[in-house]
Amino acid sequence: MRRPQSKVDILPKELGNFADELPPAQPGTLFVRGSNGGMRVAPDARFDVVFGRCEPDVHVCVGPNDPHVSRRHGYITREDSAWMLYNLGRLPIRLPGSRLVLTGHRTRLPTGHTPLFIVGPEQDHLLEVRIVMGRSDPDQDSRHDADTCNPPGWELSEAERLVLVCLAQRYLRPEPWPQPLTWAQVADELHRLRPGEGWTGKRAAHIVNQTRKRLSSEVAGLREEEIPPPLGNALNHNLITALLAKSTIRPADLALLDGPDPTGGRSS
Repeated sequence: MRRPQSKVDILPKELGNFADELPPAQPGTLFVRGSNGGMRVAPDARFDVVFGRCEPDVHVCVGPNDPHVSRRHGYITREDSAWMLYNLGRLPIRLPGSRLVLTGHRTRLPTGHTPLFIVGPEQDHLLEVRIVMGRSDPDQDSRHDADTCNPPGWELSEAERLVLVCLAQRYLRPEPWPQPLTWAQVADELHRLRPGEGWTGKRAAHIVNQTRKRLSSEVAGLREEEIPPPLGNALNHNLITALLAKSTIRPADLALLDGPDPTGGRSS
């Protein structure tokens, strides 16, 4: 008979990278690791994981030698079937995509592997988090040899893909601190690539706006009323990052900006 697993366990410092396979655990289980080990917490454990600089006062130690990190910098707790991150410290916590959780703020953590960084003036400090998703059964065969699955993206028309790849090309290359192209830049490039198709900034903006509206029921931050003014590039930026996260557009799509093959695809 298999011995039941406890709801809260201490993880040794030597445990492998959270991006790799972890010990079997039920869906929703939280794994957290800092500089000296971490914790595993079942979703029904009713246990808050406190992290910070002072190892005797926290469950997970982060930045033990950096006085800018608070002694108890924050905690992760289970609320309404989700794990929530609370920042109690003076320094912000950075999530993937450069999103910051500031002092006194909270955010919902996604399932899967999420590296968090306490942003210090001299050094950033890693707090690794992984939340088990999907069905987990210790008796199932290992899936390390299974084919890689693509994220479930969205269908795009040919025109949508062309305009969005042009708009998002700085993200796809990638460039540091990318921003969407302006509509004038998009129109200029598409007119150069396809001079007979009547591309204008207004036409490109209309196509992207229709795509954004279509996806706004599934993705937050795609409607004007969700973003405080000034809007700037926020709507297009949020759309692009959502498309990238779902692999709906990929670096390989940059080939669309190379222009038509002058040989018509014929080999010489």
